[in-house]
Amino acid sequence: MPVLFEAQYNPPTTFFAALAGADALRLERHEHYHKQTYRNRCLILTNQGVKPLTIPVVNGNRSGKVLTSALEIDYRQNWVHTHWRSLQTAYGGTPYFEYYADYLHDIYVQKPPLLFDLNLTLLHFYLRCLRLPIPVEFTADYRPAYPDSAVLDRRDWLTPKALPLPEPDTTSGLGSLRPYPQTFGKDFVPGLSILDLLFMQGPAAGSFLT
Repeated sequence: MPVLFEAQYNPPTTFFAALAGADALRLERHEHYHKQTYRNRCLILTNQGVKPLTIPVVNGNRSGKVLTSALEIDYRQNWVHTHWRSLQTAYGGTPYFEYYADYLHDIYVQKPPLLFDLNLTLLHFYLRCLRLPIPVEFTADYRPAYPDSAVLDRRDWLTPKALPLPEPDTTSGLGSLRPYPQTFGKDFVPGLSILDLLFMQGPAAGSFLT
């Protein structure tokens, strides 16, 4: 069964755990933008705790009236530099930061104008890193719900406002996330960006998703 998600910025690990048992990933392309979600933010772990990284968007106060797929990134703010420095500070000493750093940096400096396009490029990169050969599809129109159960609707299932993250639906065959060692703190912190797992586990990261 396909799983329907919104396109997210450096999605949390649970996003990818949900894909482990899916036939395809379907991205919502026809929704209106929702503020304060993973569409334009991610969570990383620093020595001060969990830190959000947020991409500014053009006309942020009016962005809710714009299709997510048409929303422009605001490069007038030097957020690329800020995000990259934050990643270097938080993860520069991890086992696999250098392993992925050049590839990630190349994506960031391309500066795609649309948020959706940046999220899609990052998504494809993470799927390759995790060895998840899952087809990526797009919605043809907007539907508030999918009552026919032809697709598992996970839009806004994950939100930075509601930690800890919801447990995966075991009846659907979706995978779960195994805890892994993290850079700071004694207790495992859920809800972090997939970058946290990749920088810590490298090519073995995919084995933690099931």
